[in-house]
Amino acid sequence: MDVALTFDFDAEEVWIGSDPANEHRPGVLSQGTYGARVAVPALLGLLREHGVTATFFVPGRVGERHPERVREILAAGHEVGLHGYTHRSPADLSLAEEEEELVRARDVLEALGAQPIGYRSPSWDFSPHTLGLLGRHGVRYSSNFMDDIRPYVHPGSELVELPVQWLLDDAPHFWFSNGDWDRRIASAAQVRTLWQEEFDGMRSRGGTFVLTMHPQIIGRPGRLDMLDAFVDYMRAHDDVRIAPCAEIAAATAR
Repeated sequence: MDVALTFDFDAEEVWIGSDPANEHRPGVLSQGTYGARVAVPALLGLLREHGVTATFFVPGRVGERHPERVREILAAGHEVGLHGYTHRSPADLSLAEEEEELVRARDVLEALGAQPIGYRSPSWDFSPHTLGLLGRHGVRYSSNFMDDIRPYVHPGSELVELPVQWLLDDAPHFWFSNGDWDRRIASAAQVRTLWQEEFDGMRSRGGTFVLTMHPQIIGRPGRLDMLDAFVDYMRAHDDVRIAPCAEIAAATAR
């Protein structure tokens, strides 16, 4: 069974993308700054201790704002993939705007030393043009759709899909918005139970386990401890391989 540990390194950009006025609200942005300042170094240390390689999807503007972090991710041997230039949904962009986002993001990441061949939408959402644009610009895999538990090739293209699911994303469980004070934040133990149940179920059915995490969310101390123990649990299975998305996609394309 293949496992992909993926991190959407959004930093401040997730808040700016949702509301440009947030660019002038340092308190709001500090939630994303934590991801760059504290969480990414902690995650790199955790991955190093386990000897596993992950995939970080990085918006172009995050690369511009935190180039040293992207270089550290690459120096540690991890994959860096495309995650838009800003953190705006492709569904809200014109064709020209969406293509510009893709090209600018790729240019920024390549200038930092990456060779991005994978794409995750900032919102797991596609426009009618997205698949065509990815093919036109040489993107080899996507990790956005929720229609399978195994990788597949999109019909009529060479683009490999590595399916995801909200259940295996940290945000639905841990995200807090001060616009909705009725929503409770799950404990790390609750999320560990959910993820392990799905891991066991997918393993018994030959699935590919793609875990989607965000440094500013999973990088809190108690959650880091949970992730540390969960990676130990997955690695204890002889039939499990933890690999970056590019490796899994390449095996699917063959």
